[in-house]
Amino acid sequence: MDLELGGKVVLVTGGSEGLGAAVALRLVREGARVALCARGAERLESTASALREAGGDVLARVTDITRPEDVDRFVEAALERWGRVDGLVNNAGTAAARPFAEVEDAAWEADLELKLFAAVRTSRRVLPHLRAGGGGSIVNVLAIGAKAPGANSLPSSVSRAAGMALTKALSKELGPAGIRVNAVLVGLVESGQWERKAAAAGQPVEALYTKMAKDSGVPLGRVGRAEEFADVVSFLLSPRAGYVTGTALNVDGGLSPAV
Repeated sequence: MDLELGGKVVLVTGGSEGLGAAVALRLVREGARVALCARGAERLESTASALREAGGDVLARVTDITRPEDVDRFVEAALERWGRVDGLVNNAGTAAARPFAEVEDAAWEADLELKLFAAVRTSRRVLPHLRAGGGGSIVNVLAIGAKAPGANSLPSSVSRAAGMALTKALSKELGPAGIRVNAVLVGLVESGQWERKAAAAGQPVEALYTKMAKDSGVPLGRVGRAEEFADVVSFLLSPRAGYVTGTALNVDGGLSPAV
């Protein structure tokens, strides 16, 4: 299926590794022009180089998306390079899950800043340019805990639930302008954090993934592949998903108890 993304400009936050890098690669293969950002310069440039070797027209900027001035510089760099923005993937985030009594105010504030307010300000920053282009797409990357939070899942599950509410509210407000807003809720899917955990434990990452899937009871019996996640995000960004907005789609192998 041609996703009709050729020549489109898509911004990906948290794009230096794992899921963000997988999305960027799929977009490049579809002919999109991709701007990606992250805080770590070395991994970011390594990913950007790999994308360019794959034939991509790629812009990479070291960015702390919790800083409004950094977000402004990232978006401006993309506009200076290509003169337009057609899509945004709010992907940046980390796993933060502890019992309620252990989460202090500073941890709540930091988690909301990274996972909610960063998406708010980046979406707000690109909105005029999506409008100018006659429409576009925003995809918020969340987690399945946003729909069905478990014990000891704070503060992340609450921040992600707020992201799902943001997705629905924006889809209602921006739909008349032709701007679609959707969310992808991730379960157990390959990522850089699991690779680092396996390396620290001195075990093959495949063994860790097998154990994770078994212990969690994933109905499909395995951890998801990063490219499977990237396929879903790329479809939602594309004109081929032109009548899809306001949805939160699980990419979790059936793990979530909520539809």
